[in-house]
Amino acid sequence: MTSGLADRFLWHPDARIAPTGRDQTSAAALVAAFARTTQGLSFRIGGGSEPPLSSPQPMFETLTSGSSGTPRRIWRSQASWTASFSVNAGLFGIGPGSNVAVLGHLIHSLALYGALEALHLGAALHLLADLRPDRQRQALGTANVDVLYATPAQARLLAEAKGANLPAVRRVLIGGSKLDASLRAGLEQMAPNAALHEFYGAAETSFLTLATPDDPPTSVGKPFPGVQLDIRDDAGRSLPAGEAGEIWATSPYLFRGYAADHGSAVWQDGWLSVGEIGHIKAGLLYLSGRKNRIVQIADQSVYPEEIEAFIATLPGIARVAVLPEADTKRGFVLTAIIKGDATKEPAIFAATRAQFGPLKSPRRIIWRDDWPTLASGKTDLAALARDLT
Repeated sequence: MTSGLADRFLWHPDARIAPTGRDQTSAAALVAAFARTTQGLSFRIGGGSEPPLSSPQPMFETLTSGSSGTPRRIWRSQASWTASFSVNAGLFGIGPGSNVAVLGHLIHSLALYGALEALHLGAALHLLADLRPDRQRQALGTANVDVLYATPAQARLLAEAKGANLPAVRRVLIGGSKLDASLRAGLEQMAPNAALHEFYGAAETSFLTLATPDDPPTSVGKPFPGVQLDIRDDAGRSLPAGEAGEIWATSPYLFRGYAADHGSAVWQDGWLSVGEIGHIKAGLLYLSGRKNRIVQIADQSVYPEEIEAFIATLPGIARVAVLPEADTKRGFVLTAIIKGDATKEPAIFAATRAQFGPLKSPRRIIWRDDWPTLASGKTDLAALARDLT
């Protein structure tokens, strides 16, 4: 820790908000937030302008991504993030002299995290949410940004934008959803000197795992320093390595609770679950999908996320979502909604049937040129589902 008390966000003397982008709203929100934390007060980003009540420990409110429904306001101690700031300072060399950029608005927890971390550790912060992707790419190069925080959706737009490569970028920190093979290749071409680090977690948990460039791309890496994971069955019993079950975690980085409506996270004796299914093999975590997206097809449990991840590795795929549709014989069948090259349809059917068999493979493909997203940049599954009806 290089700046002040460990239980609150404090503006490092060397930190500054660089005049790279046009996101003055986010810059003003950060200045106001740090003004409150200096006094030991809490603050809110998103979900309304009024600040939350003060508490004995400095707290703050932010929003979930809304991927499983309406975004929820969550209540966190500032210490739950400063604890990981100090870890990342050592892992990634973030501090005075660093140029850190975030591509999203601060209403998204990953962008807020990257911004607060940069200012707390003494880096120059570049707020680029109000620039279109090609201007973001240009700004990253002009400012010699060396650390970039982005979701896969934001990173994809950046990699697809026209512009020069970014040799100064040495770390790309990806969180929010799985990094697919085509995006990984695009980022490696755009930032040839950068190490790609994929974080797995949620707004409620913060970091759970960290994947390094040497880890298998199908995994989400090893537990982040300070995190313990436990894979449990429906009865709450710990499962041996290799068996899939619900992912439970305990760490210093967990949230305190929902500030308003209840969300999907469940507490049990200091452990937290957000309803994800996965397994651990050789110390690495592999994800299957969310409990609330499991589809029963002819009495078999199917995880649409596994099929989405596989299709995303195929040539010509820009975005993909797999959704259930009612079927009188099997209960449900799957439909793949894809943005990309429609001439690849026969190859996609052949590849998915070879990988998953006819029962779990999509029965039809819907191609679309537009793609609905949430404020976080994640796919708006509810909007896609409405279009199926």
